[in-house]
Amino acid sequence: MAKLRSAVLASLALTATGVAQEQPIRIGVLNDQSSVYADFQGRGSVLAAQMAVEDYGGKAAGRKVEVVFADHQNKPDIGSVVARKWLDQDGVDLIVDVPNSAVALGVSEIVRQKNKVLIGSGAGSAELTGSKCSPNTVH
Repeated sequence: MAKLRSAVLASLALTATGVAQEQPIRIGVLNDQSSVYADFQGRGSVLAAQMAVEDYGGKAAGRKVEVVFADHQNKPDIGSVVARKWLDQDGVDLIVDVPNSAVALGVSEIVRQKNKVLIGSGAGSAELTGSKCSPNTVH
C-alpha cells in the first residue's frame, strides 16, 4: 500500500497539465472488492489512495483531488467498461491498482487510446512492460 500511495502522489502532477483549474483531478481505484484479491487490494487500496490525498492536503497543482472506486469483479469486460466510463464521462484522469492481468491489459489499452494514465500495481503480466508496453502505463 505504501508503494501505491507513493505512486499516486507522484502521478498527480502528470495529470494536471492542460486542464482547467476548476476541474478536480480524479483518481479511479479499480480493483477486486468482492473476490480473491479483495483482501490485499480491495477497500484497503481505496483507503490508501484517500489517505494519500488527505496527506497531500486534498489538492495538487492547485486543483482539488478526488478518489473514486469500483469493483472490476476480476472480469476484463467489466473493468474495461468502468475504465471507459470513467475516462469518457466521469473525468477520471488516473486509474490505479488493477489487480488481475487480464483486466490490466484491457485498461492499459484504453488509457493509451485516451492519453490518460494507469498505475497497475497489482497485475503480474510481463506483457504490460513487454509487448503491450505503453507510455501511459506504469507497472
